[in-house]
Amino acid sequence: MSQVTELAKKVKKAMEEDGITGLAARTKGYLGRVKRENEFRKEKSRVYRDLLFISGCNEALPHPHRYRVLHQMEQLRAAGYTCDTVYYQEVSLSMVRCYSNFIIFRAPETEKLKDFVLEAHRLNKKVWYDVDDLVIDTKYTDQIPWLSSMKQEERLAYDENVRKMGNMLKICDGAITTTAQLAKELSGYVPEVLINRNCASEEMLLLSQEVLKKKQLMQKERRSGDPVVLGYFSGSATHLDDIRMILPVLLRVMEKRKNVELLLVGILDVPKELERFGERVRTVGFTDYRRLPELIASVTINLAPLTDTIFNAAKSENKWVEASLVQTVTAASRIGAFCEMIQDGWDGILCGDNEEWEERLNWLIEQEEERAKIAKRAYERCRKECVTIYQCRNLAKWIENHANPCGAFVLPALTISGGIRVALKHAELLKNAGAQILLLVLEGKEEWYEDETCRFPVFAADPERVQGRLDFASATMWNTLEAVEKMKVMGKRFYLVQNYEVDFYPPGSPYRLMASATYRQRPNISYLTVSRWCEQWLAKDYGTSARYLPNGIDVGSYTPRRRDLTGKVRILVEGDCQAEHKNVDESFEIVKRLPKEQFEVWYMSYNGTPKEWYRVDRFLHKVPYEETPKVYEACDILIKTSLLESFSYPPLEMMASGGYVVAVPNDGNREYLIDGENALLYPAGETEQAVELIHRLCEEKGLQEKLYRGGLAAAQERSWEVIRPEIQKTYLDQK
Repeated sequence: MSQVTELAKKVKKAMEEDGITGLAARTKGYLGRVKRENEFRKEKSRVYRDLLFISGCNEALPHPHRYRVLHQMEQLRAAGYTCDTVYYQEVSLSMVRCYSNFIIFRAPETEKLKDFVLEAHRLNKKVWYDVDDLVIDTKYTDQIPWLSSMKQEERLAYDENVRKMGNMLKICDGAITTTAQLAKELSGYVPEVLINRNCASEEMLLLSQEVLKKKQLMQKERRSGDPVVLGYFSGSATHLDDIRMILPVLLRVMEKRKNVELLLVGILDVPKELERFGERVRTVGFTDYRRLPELIASVTINLAPLTDTIFNAAKSENKWVEASLVQTVTAASRIGAFCEMIQDGWDGILCGDNEEWEERLNWLIEQEEERAKIAKRAYERCRKECVTIYQCRNLAKWIENHANPCGAFVLPALTISGGIRVALKHAELLKNAGAQILLLVLEGKEEWYEDETCRFPVFAADPERVQGRLDFASATMWNTLEAVEKMKVMGKRFYLVQNYEVDFYPPGSPYRLMASATYRQRPNISYLTVSRWCEQWLAKDYGTSARYLPNGIDVGSYTPRRRDLTGKVRILVEGDCQAEHKNVDESFEIVKRLPKEQFEVWYMSYNGTPKEWYRVDRFLHKVPYEETPKVYEACDILIKTSLLESFSYPPLEMMASGGYVVAVPNDGNREYLIDGENALLYPAGETEQAVELIHRLCEEKGLQEKLYRGGLAAAQERSWEVIRPEIQKTYLDQK
């Protein structure tokens, strides 16, 4: 329902019920809620947390939401997780980027939720469905006799909602539920099911203990003639059949024992047969849970009858837990979760048919001392075994075992450079291996990074904003290491060193010292590098051991083409002429010596523009990375004269296209360029020698064939597909 439609309905209702005064009050309240929701949604979009509960219940049905959403959130927070909740009709697709995993509680299928699950799966995030009743198939709900009293249109709507919850369950990765019977039934719909039993919250424990203190004081003043109060606490109208099941027992017991009273609490019509007992039967309507401990403590025996159906066998033992926390003994049907949890005669009483119900109720009524012992034992057990903070490990451990690994790459920004591109490729390979990947940036727009192969959520690299747990995190430049050290990383922290960044700054710059300091081995940081020369200087100059992960190339992006170098030969010069270490001027010194009638010159640069004296037939500026293969395929010979490179991609890209390379050897290309085998190399500054090599290449067919084959082989050896297993193992193997 849209906010506009909801407001219109509230306006109509307020006018009908309360006139203009009611209209003003309700409108103000509604607009205030909308404002709070919008602010909450905006805040959520800026922060990354572990888990989002998408609840199908709101204030109209608070009990299930409290137990299965708020209490499980408390369990997770006790285990160190961060989480939020949102009503399913208020969920937005943008929220999928802000959490590692999701739990959908009793929400029906909607187009928005289906899209949400699909997007979560694209990002390798898990979505689990939580349900505490068999409301996922009409074959179960048809077992509830009370539903037959519904009007036809109400029943049709109810059944449709049940079917939609079942549809939602089926597209999730697994289910979380409360009892063994529920787990058994749900296993026919999803591959994995966790039993995470209902637990009392810290607040419930506190309220219960406060009530228990008062109860214990009152018991000291208790007289032998005081009434014995039987209590039945109904969560919903569907329980009318349960109380009717033992109605004959109640009638006989109350007829025989004049000191027995009955308290009925909740949404329940009092059976007419009980009217003859007058004031001995009291009723209290649906009650806020904060008052419930006091009411349960006021009764002598808590009744928990259930008719014997699969639907009821799947119900939880909440009534026993709530009564136990205020030391009220429970008599329950011998069915489902009551059998799983109650130790008959020790911390509760189990009953089968009505004959047994009557026998055991009479025994409890008569045995005051035994009642107290059973209630005390139930209390001692439940206050530890059935409270969120003491039972946090079960849910947390299951999530840890079933969720996909979550990792982050911290980038200075999303301005694409060679180093950033390598980090993004690592991220892509890990995502393809099933990991969830975040990009954390020191500056720039937050939301999404998207290219033709991958889509990643983007957040600020701020521990206050990244509150979720990470299985690994990797720094990518020297100024990103501090952020990685501060992140909530449960596994390994990496530092991907791709260059000697000290030399990026002029002498005297404080950044030189700061960059250098990051290269000295730090505790809990695993150093990685993409080139042998980086591996060597890290070890030699800083005593730091780094794991070598060679850079690769997407060979599938290139279509190899033999160049016969007849006719006009196209030369490609690549590099930023504003960067001194790129030494682009030398490339154009070579070009200047090549005859114009034989050679055409293309210049590709992302940042710098041609100098006035450059000879350029075509200038290619800011070519998107995904379009650069076409440039290499369109040219014949690459001239690359860089003096300093961490890893030099252009020669490898040219060879992958089947073209030829004339280059100055440097630390960034020595790993794969072999003079006379796959490229022609010359010493920096020897431009005449470079010109001679180009002419020789154009004239010698045998040399062309050798370099063509050698170049393709070198590119294939550097295929990301070849390198992929080692990269995935490095990041994802947390041993």
